[in-house]
Amino acid sequence: MNRLLLVFVLLPLFSIATYAQGGVDTIHYRKVYYWGTTGMGFPIGKTKDILSPKFSGSIGLDISLKNSMFFISPTLYTLSFKYKQRLPDPNFAYRIEDANTNFYTFAFSGGVRKQMRRLNVYGFLGPGIGLTSEPRANVMADQKLVKMENINRFNLSSKLGAGADYKFNGFFLGLELGYLHNFRKIQDTPVNIFTVMIGLKSDITQIGDRVIDVIGIDGSISGKKEKK
Repeated sequence: MNRLLLVFVLLPLFSIATYAQGGVDTIHYRKVYYWGTTGMGFPIGKTKDILSPKFSGSIGLDISLKNSMFFISPTLYTLSFKYKQRLPDPNFAYRIEDANTNFYTFAFSGGVRKQMRRLNVYGFLGPGIGLTSEPRANVMADQKLVKMENINRFNLSSKLGAGADYKFNGFFLGLELGYLHNFRKIQDTPVNIFTVMIGLKSDITQIGDRVIDVIGIDGSISGKKEKK
């Protein structure tokens, strides 16, 4: 299953690299876009024994490089799941049957894309760093109280994916499919997640130009103000 998913996600990346020399990208030249999505993360393999999907989301930037066929994308993914605690925790007397957990992952990805008039297809991959918030229940029998706590753990991850977006007047509507692997296990179980995200992409290049001007750096992202 994981090999098939990897091939499914990487195939568009290689296809874009093969055909990207066929035309000039006029939409992304000297541009910075804000990319906000909503969707779900679907656990894969043994991860399904611990996690079940809930609505999730992401926010990030799409920053074109000098050759606008290539881009970088710093993105924060907030993935939410229903959680089942299979293994006992020696610090807590009880396990949790039905609770919620969150994965906060900041991924810094590089990618390649192909523009076909208003339609764009792309692939990306990169490392990530994140925080996993895992719930626990502390039962205080004398007070007849159950106190919920969160155990937060840092983890390293990798993120790869592919997507497509279509340019309307003033914004893009896009679909993104991805694969997230956390190198730290949860409940001694590998963490592999397939993400499906839908969202809007907006041009914020002028805001970037203003920020550069305020902090006193010569030039601009858009090229409207050249370096001295």
